[in-house]
Amino acid sequence: MPDGRLPEGAEKVKAVRTMFDTIAPRYDLVNRIMTFRLDTRWRRRAVRTLRLAPGSTVIDLASGTGDLCIDLRRRGLNPISFDLSFGMLSADRSGEPRAQSDILRLPLADASVDGATCGFALRNLVDLDAFFTELARVVRPGGRIALLDVGIPHNPIVRFGNNIYFGKIVPRIGALLSDGPAYRYLPKSVAYLPPREELIGKLRTAGFADAVHEQLSGGLTQLLTGTRDA
Repeated sequence: MPDGRLPEGAEKVKAVRTMFDTIAPRYDLVNRIMTFRLDTRWRRRAVRTLRLAPGSTVIDLASGTGDLCIDLRRRGLNPISFDLSFGMLSADRSGEPRAQSDILRLPLADASVDGATCGFALRNLVDLDAFFTELARVVRPGGRIALLDVGIPHNPIVRFGNNIYFGKIVPRIGALLSDGPAYRYLPKSVAYLPPREELIGKLRTAGFADAVHEQLSGGLTQLLTGTRDA
């Protein structure tokens, strides 16, 4: 990632793909350490909020090494994995069907899946409006979505502590165990995310009229859920 600025457009797509190809081998290890394993709790919570019947088909977008796919399968759902990074797909541990794809242009028919998940990737996309529109296209009416990403805690004390940890300590952990530039980008990438009210508005405009926002772990993470309009 370029130092001192955040890339945009095609440069961002290339930079994100290269970054995740690079960090894929130790991605799970670094995640568990830097979140104190809270990431496993956040993913399970997201899957529970889908409230879909066993056997439902759920696409996991920007699927990484397959953590959400594993949780989806444990709930009796049928996951399909899509990720831009071939390195991440190669490190997938879920054993579920997977494909390399730009998740803004999914190789799926309209209303062809029952639900969708996305874990900690919204800030890596070049066009959130296009992504939410694509979700609305491929998820059937009545289907559900659950989207996780890093958050900005509302509580000023929690926010202060998180800024120090996320901005100073996480990059050092990443540099020690994986790739320094990638984990220096991570704290900066939060700037790509609009405020929660705007995120909810975008989802509702796209076709998820009941979209809601929830803070997890005091706001360290945010969860967006919604039902595809009939």
